[in-house]
Amino acid sequence: MNPATAVLDVHRMAEADRLTVASGIGAADLMENAGRAVAREITRRWPAQAVLVLCGPGGNGGDGFVVARHLADAGWTVQVALLGPRDELRGAALEKANRWAGAVGGLAPELLAQCPLIVDAIVGAGLNRALGGAARETLAAAAAARLTIVAVDVPSGLQGDTGADLGAVACALTVTFFRKKPAHLLLPGRALCGEVVVADIGTPGSVLSRIAPDLYENDPRLWAAELPLLRDQANKYTRGHALVMGGYPMTGAARMAARAAARVGAGLTTVAVPAVALPIYAAALTSIMVRPLTAAADFETLIADPRITGLLIGPGAGAGEETRARTLALLATGRAVLVDADALTSFQDEAATLFRAIRGPCVFTPHEGEFRRLFSLTGDKLARARAAAKISGAVIVLKGSDTVIAAPDGRAIINANAPATLATAGSGDVLGGIVLGLLAQGMDAFAAAAAGVWLHGAAAALFGPGLLAEDLPDLLPRVLRELATDSGTSSASGSGEALKP
Repeated sequence: MNPATAVLDVHRMAEADRLTVASGIGAADLMENAGRAVAREITRRWPAQAVLVLCGPGGNGGDGFVVARHLADAGWTVQVALLGPRDELRGAALEKANRWAGAVGGLAPELLAQCPLIVDAIVGAGLNRALGGAARETLAAAAAARLTIVAVDVPSGLQGDTGADLGAVACALTVTFFRKKPAHLLLPGRALCGEVVVADIGTPGSVLSRIAPDLYENDPRLWAAELPLLRDQANKYTRGHALVMGGYPMTGAARMAARAAARVGAGLTTVAVPAVALPIYAAALTSIMVRPLTAAADFETLIADPRITGLLIGPGAGAGEETRARTLALLATGRAVLVDADALTSFQDEAATLFRAIRGPCVFTPHEGEFRRLFSLTGDKLARARAAAKISGAVIVLKGSDTVIAAPDGRAIINANAPATLATAGSGDVLGGIVLGLLAQGMDAFAAAAAGVWLHGAAAALFGPGLLAEDLPDLLPRVLRELATDSGTSSASGSGEALKP
């Protein structure tokens, strides 16, 4: 996977620092580079003004002392406040504190007066308990006064591995180092970080191969090489045949999913529907075929067709025994299957039966409610998605503004490009159709899920306010065209290397 989009948890980031120091770059040098980078980003965005730098007793506070020195050197009026006694400082943090020539006061809300900009360098990403005392009071007062806050690494009070809020306040800017952490992408952390800048502080890129990251931010660099190719000698069958199981009386979900599968490139798309619903589907769909299911044998004959390469069940299907039986039949084909919505809910009391039935590539796309019906898991979103993928054997797409895509082997991707406009009825059905279309064309399940989620968000961002779910499929050609232009090719390379474990 592309190392440029790697996301490092607190343990791996600490290991990256250790390996960097072992390579000959001193801890004090890393701290100096970090503080200089924060000061640089501040001076790029704001004119010189009075600033209060809040420092903690650890490495984050050491970064803060460096920020203060560089801002003072640039002509800013700088105050420094330290949490706790100065004699608790150690190592590089003590060295940087000793290089600060100005006064150091105790951290308290009263210091905020006359300082419109605050640098939060109190606690880093390793916090594992609620922020309290003077640190919490001062940050809360700064937020209440609507002061501009810049965070070093993460906002103090934000848990680095989960994005959990343990007393943090919203920042305008967060400057982190080398790679993002989960808290920069998972909610509520992402919303508290403001703009996130990843600064180069001299950590060699080679350390990534030694710490083996297994978490990434969703980005075309991860999966563009696996997008299906358009070939001159192709025909509609070689481009894949996507099958959507359509429901009744809820017909809109399957229709939107089918259109999305076709728009993302499936050569053929069929919706299988109850005979009573044939007029509704046929009137709304033109290039997409509608197959009525009059008897049980019709369904069995349809899924036996070897030309069908990807199958979707759930949108508008209705939860119950028939949907459960059809889901098991689709999985028994061993072909790529996406299970969503009502199909997931149909197994809320028989989750193990669903998991045992998986025979080939499989993707589940639950929202939080559907997830809870299948999995009795606790913890943060990333941990739950990973555990669910391992338990079920399916790629899990745990949907939301911070969708997590998790593979059974432990790899995971966090998506951050989904605009708030996607919180509209039917958008999840379109997502299922996009992923189905990619699966039907032979894309690896993990890569297809990641690509589908990103394309879904990019399409919504193109439309802007007023988005309806049915608008999304018709935006996909433009997203794909712009993606091809950005990569400098008319289609992906098809190397298949990007998302290998």
